[in-house]
Amino acid sequence: MDSDGTASTSPDAGTPPENRRRRRSSQPRSVRKRRRRIVIGTSCAVAVIAAWGGFVAYEAMQAKSNLERARDHATTTKDALLAGNSAQAATAAGDAAKYAGRAQDATESLNWRAAAAVPWLGGPLETTRQITDVVRGLTDEVLAPAVQAGSVIAPDRLVRDGARIDLAPLREASPALADSAAAAAALAAQADAVDSTFLGAVDSARIQLQEQTAELSQLLGNVSTAAQIVPSMMGADGPRTYFVGFQTNAEARGTGGLLGGFGELRAVDGAVRVEDLGSNKELSINDKKPIDLGPDFEKQYGISRPTTDFRNSNVSSHFPYAAQIWQSLWAQESGEQVDGVIATDPVALSYILDVVGPVTMPDGEKVTADNVVELTESTAYSRFANDNNARKAYLQTIAGKVVERMTGKISNPKALLEALGQAASERRIAVWSSNPEEQRVLEGTVLGHTVPDDPAPYAGLVINNLGGNKLDYYLEREIDYTAERCVGDTRQSTVTVRLTNTLPPGDYTKYVAGMFDNPAGAPAGTNLTNLSLIATQGAKLNKVTVDGKPAFAFTGAERGHPVFDIQTQVRQGQTIEVKYELTEPVAAGEARVPVQALVDSAKTSIDVSTCRIAP
Repeated sequence: MDSDGTASTSPDAGTPPENRRRRRSSQPRSVRKRRRRIVIGTSCAVAVIAAWGGFVAYEAMQAKSNLERARDHATTTKDALLAGNSAQAATAAGDAAKYAGRAQDATESLNWRAAAAVPWLGGPLETTRQITDVVRGLTDEVLAPAVQAGSVIAPDRLVRDGARIDLAPLREASPALADSAAAAAALAAQADAVDSTFLGAVDSARIQLQEQTAELSQLLGNVSTAAQIVPSMMGADGPRTYFVGFQTNAEARGTGGLLGGFGELRAVDGAVRVEDLGSNKELSINDKKPIDLGPDFEKQYGISRPTTDFRNSNVSSHFPYAAQIWQSLWAQESGEQVDGVIATDPVALSYILDVVGPVTMPDGEKVTADNVVELTESTAYSRFANDNNARKAYLQTIAGKVVERMTGKISNPKALLEALGQAASERRIAVWSSNPEEQRVLEGTVLGHTVPDDPAPYAGLVINNLGGNKLDYYLEREIDYTAERCVGDTRQSTVTVRLTNTLPPGDYTKYVAGMFDNPAGAPAGTNLTNLSLIATQGAKLNKVTVDGKPAFAFTGAERGHPVFDIQTQVRQGQTIEVKYELTEPVAAGEARVPVQALVDSAKTSIDVSTCRIAP
């Protein structure tokens, strides 16, 4: 009976005890059989999954090995091309394509794609597949065409004795190089979009690929640009003449330094020669007719008469302005209309001397890569303290000797091109062409030195010396540009500039350390500067401070950008901090902080998120 008095319904009710034991003992055996089948089935499934996982892991190792081999052969291809070894480049490119193909075959398999589709855990496999696609594209679409035009980008074949450029093959290879450059740029963008992943080794490979494709894209882009415009600019279609300005960046100007000397260069069928060298004293400032560079230029710089006075001809950092002014001044001085303008400085000359070797002055003095900057930017002002004409002649002779050496026998063309490339990347060589098509190409290169006409974040800091002295030789700069995240239509940003006057104790002439316009009795050795911030288009200045104290800023415009100018002092041995606080539009594009080419190498820091604006 149950507790409520009803009869029990247990299936064992009335069954003898021995039979009940037998029934209880037979039930677990059935359950155990089912469990055994489940365990065996599960074990089989685990074994299959493990085997599949092992197979995918094996494919991953094979893909990794093939990718590494493809990368090594691609590097060999690039090095062989630059060395002019076309046969080795062709062999290495073929091997790179072979191993890239094997890696891609593995990552395109059904097993790989299935594993890559597993949420989170498949991330490294998907990233590897994306990496492999980029590498295969590089071997097929970039390296193969580049090898076909390989003889062109070999410096030993491109640069002949006397710095003569072999123009015919360069022009012939231009279409193939353009295709390779376009493909490299597209693949660099594809590499930049490869997914990041939690697996360190794979993510490191992703980052390395992005760096390598960006480098290759830049290299091929530069070569393609050269093939596009160098033949005509170097006289393949008729002689070209250029005004060459030597800038003295011990006295800062927007494009680098004061125009100290100049030359006229003539290019005929790839060969160049300098037909005239002179000092700036030959560019008189009287009776010159101005040129019209637009209302913003006139408003921003007109008070200093830049289009008629060579001393202020390059106060703007937009090099095409200075180039057009120099072209105009030289035409009025000589009666000759040059086809273009080139600018350089003593630091660039030091890079060149490091390759071609020292030059010897008439009195036996050696001018080397190690001393040319100090000689031209400092020593000359004390050596010829009382003879300005002798100093200018000395600097003119140095420039002439370096140019003479460059246009002689070149033992290492590759090193020379690398030196010129370093100078260009530091904004120490600038080029402008009066030909509109050539100029459009130049503006997209490191040689153009333009203030960009676009809305991307921008902080161009420009120093113009107001004291008429040479204290910028001792100036050191630090520039920080920070901005909030890309939220809303605007964000707050800050541009901080620290200027240090490192002039050592000593006696200096007024020409070096004095001031022609001495404000408030500032002592000798004080660097008086006009500091301009060319900000992001549409930016508004909230406030500017100098060492934490509010300062007054003049507001102007440069090619659609607002310009905020302050005039300040940096006393001998001291550092000042100038801080611009802004509200700027949230705009697409990477932040840029171009560095004015002075004697020092400015330290820059950028902490600005790259915004992606939906169309």
